Amino acid sequence: MPAVERSVTIKIRETAWLATFQDLGRQNSEALGVPCGGAADQHSAAVANILVGNDRTATLLELMGGRFTFTTSKPVLIAVTGAPADVTVNGSKVSMWEPVCVPAKGQVVIANARGGMRNYLAFSGTLAADLFMGSAAPEARMGFPQQIVAGQHLELRSSYTGFEHPYLTQPLFRLPVPVPSFEHPLWTIDITEGPETDAALGIRELLSSREYTVTAKSNHVGLRLDGPVVHPEGLGEIVSHGVPIGAFEIPHGDELIILGRYRTLTAGYPIVAFATKASLPMLGQARPGQRMTFRWVSHEQAVADHHEAQRLLGVLEERVKSLFSAIDLPHHSRQVPAKAAA
Repeated sequence: MPAVERSVTIKIRETAWLATFQDLGRQNSEALGVPCGGAADQHSAAVANILVGNDRTATLLELMGGRFTFTTSKPVLIAVTGAPADVTVNGSKVSMWEPVCVPAKGQVVIANARGGMRNYLAFSGTLAADLFMGSAAPEARMGFPQQIVAGQHLELRSSYTGFEHPYLTQPLFRLPVPVPSFEHPLWTIDITEGPETDAALGIRELLSSREYTVTAKSNHVGLRLDGPVVHPEGLGEIVSHGVPIGAFEIPHGDELIILGRYRTLTAGYPIVAFATKASLPMLGQARPGQRMTFRWVSHEQAVADHHEAQRLLGVLEERVKSLFSAIDLPHHSRQVPAKAAA
């Protein structure tokens, strides 16, 4: 018999600089002119959900900087991923990138993020959130900001009732979690050729040998990088065309733009490279001042790296499912619009 779900109230005490509902983005929306959006760091968001027994596409919270604090009316199982941060439960430090048991009335603080831009907070169960085109992901340009504020009460539907284990003080379950490294001050991002690579003479050597710095003009649409560029020659006027996530554009000014998940869907700037899918999560964590360089890889290598990243997530999903079933922890997920859940 399926476990009975119950309602849990999550009271937000303090918010980060920006806290929003989030998921992995909209499906089939771009054919209608709406960006897919979704978590900038798709890997961290997916892992957070997997670690609490949710489907990787479930609604969770995306936190940017500052201090985020909440209390819960009942026990909850959470996971915090993304940039390194200090996470405490009732004042005691807990680990990121693993399931964490929070008792009823427990207070959780996530603060001092460093080395990256975003943290992801997942709860076992289903967060009630409004949906736009089937997704909780924000789309502020269309009046769907999804911002969370201090004093707000979130509703969670969950069958988690608490968990006691003699080894709970040890690293919980030693799951095979693929944790990215944020330690190196200079990130290396893998890239492949774009349609205008050959027209920008010397761009291959330039991108692979020089450093670039993320500027404060970056936002959810794309990263703007300060560094040397080569403007393509002999192209004439480029007809507006579709642009994928991770496209490297060189506009008329001397800067490099890397488009993110909230980019416009068409543009007329030359595209000299693409970030590989496996590199996109790190780009989603890049903050102003972050230095990076680029490494050219073949399309075959880019595909292989993406498949390996997905394989590791699949391994983690299977391990969590097996473990949670063995110790009778809930393993479920479904999206419920906030108005329907109220």
